[in-house]
Amino acid sequence: MSPRRFPFRLLLLACLLPALAGAGERVARIVIDPGHGGAKEGAKGPGELWEKEIALQIAQRLREKLEAAGSEVFLTRDRDAQMALSERVEFSNIQRPDLFLSIHANSMPTKRLRERTEGIETYFLSANASGEAARAVADRENAEAPTARSARGHSTLAFILDDLARTEAHSDASRLAYAIHPRLVSRSGAADRGVQQAPFFVLTGVEAPAVLIEVGFISHPQEGAKLGRAAYQETLAEAIADGVQAFLRETRRRDSSPPQPVAGSTAP
Repeated sequence: MSPRRFPFRLLLLACLLPALAGAGERVARIVIDPGHGGAKEGAKGPGELWEKEIALQIAQRLREKLEAAGSEVFLTRDRDAQMALSERVEFSNIQRPDLFLSIHANSMPTKRLRERTEGIETYFLSANASGEAARAVADRENAEAPTARSARGHSTLAFILDDLARTEAHSDASRLAYAIHPRLVSRSGAADRGVQQAPFFVLTGVEAPAVLIEVGFISHPQEGAKLGRAAYQETLAEAIADGVQAFLRETRRRDSSPPQPVAGSTAP
């Protein structure tokens, strides 16, 4: 081999290594869950706008962006169809996803609150709600679940929530929520209502980091109208997709790093 050509070949190999490493990287599998559907219309917005429509439209836009970034994406529903919360969880686990995103729009019950309450909230599962407002949101979204308002007993929901109270198994869901939420607020300019925790039925049993995103208050006169606009939906979808990509990058770096020695231990 010519001494002059050797460095060039090394340089070429160095340039190809990142691409070869990326080619072997497993494609991320993502489930997007557009809330409600069919006769379960969700919250009402201005005019004839319903939560089920907004959730599906944003989910479809988000799917396009995540697929363009190289992920494999599944929707729990891709049309205006009714689907039980338990069926959404079962469908998700069949796909063996790396993460789960449930898309919803928020609402307030009284005229006064509808006129003044707006903003974005991002939730991950917890046995205890962050506060009364978070509990109210979970109760509203859980209304379609058969066990939502019954005694906890030995239900699947009770088992999972009790387990969460004892472990930190939901830490990746927290990381996912904090990767998505600030990007949503920054890109949209919406009011920041924070990352919250609550016992959402649809997040129980999903065998992956799972979050529920309330993309805004459809009941607010101005924000509700914005949620129906294609350009604003694009902005929301882009922000969520960017947050997902940031989460995936961080997770891959963490999982590819060698384990750190326990404090006080000595290397062999």
